[in-house]
Amino acid sequence: MQSILITGGAGFIGSNLVEHFLNKGCSVRVLDNFSTGHRHNIELYMSNESFELIEGDIRDLETCHNACKNVDFVLHEAALGSVPRSINDPITTNEVNISGFLNMLVAARDAKVKRFVYAASSSTYGDSQGLPKVEEIIGNPLSPYAITKYVNELYAGIFSKTYGLETIGLRYFNVFGRRQDPNGAYAAVIPKFVMQLMAHESPIINGDGNYSRDFTYIDNVIQMNELAISVVDNNDAVNTVYNTAVGDRTTLNDLVGYLKDFLSSYDDKIGNVEIKYGPNRNGDIPHSLASIEKAKSLLGYQPSQQFRVKFLFTGSVAFRGR
Repeated sequence: MQSILITGGAGFIGSNLVEHFLNKGCSVRVLDNFSTGHRHNIELYMSNESFELIEGDIRDLETCHNACKNVDFVLHEAALGSVPRSINDPITTNEVNISGFLNMLVAARDAKVKRFVYAASSSTYGDSQGLPKVEEIIGNPLSPYAITKYVNELYAGIFSKTYGLETIGLRYFNVFGRRQDPNGAYAAVIPKFVMQLMAHESPIINGDGNYSRDFTYIDNVIQMNELAISVVDNNDAVNTVYNTAVGDRTTLNDLVGYLKDFLSSYDDKIGNVEIKYGPNRNGDIPHSLASIEKAKSLLGYQPSQQFRVKFLFTGSVAFRGR
């Protein structure tokens, strides 16, 4: 039985990984301080004999060492996300995303885990203008958050070269799906817009709505994490980073249009909700479109879910669905 540590396992992506790997027969340990994650995301698994929860903070090295004991793989999801949060509070973002990340690398190295897979970010591409985004070509970071995620990649590379720790970074592109929290100041755009429309409130689009994103359903992210811990006998496939996306892009205007059209079939008043526009948000990348050729070639990745309204609704409205 494989033993997997999932940091941030009570969060949106982490709890979906917990469910998946428990269903695969793995032993799963979660490390979470519940600063952004929720207990209700993992409450169903608390009685599972293959599940263990460690409540603690990755900023504490001893906690990280305890969490890494006797595990085969680490899936490191714990972080403070959100570009605006990092602009408002760069110090805490740095402490969690860089110091906490380094603690986890040290603990994984000392525990001799087989592989350390971590959540990287498409924000690393910064002001790079090229589309689609190719892993080896990045620009200058546009936010403190982007800096922290790039530093993660640098640290992972050093630990691979210096200590022989196998690492794989997954650059997530605008992930959405079940258990995504629509509340809070830093809620992701899809759940936030859905909840606003359902309440007949006007969504506010930053800018003119022509910014585009490679919206990526949670099941594709789960697939990439599984491939990342499963790949063997391919030295080119480890100690590197991969775009984790669909390879398609949607403008924010189109996104809201899709949401209004689909939700109107359940509540015709939604079709009349006004869309409002605000200023561009500091630190935002204008356009995001991933090349997924590297993941296809080296990991055998084939996104199981494309960006379609039929699953956008079912995957995103039941944010806390079990």
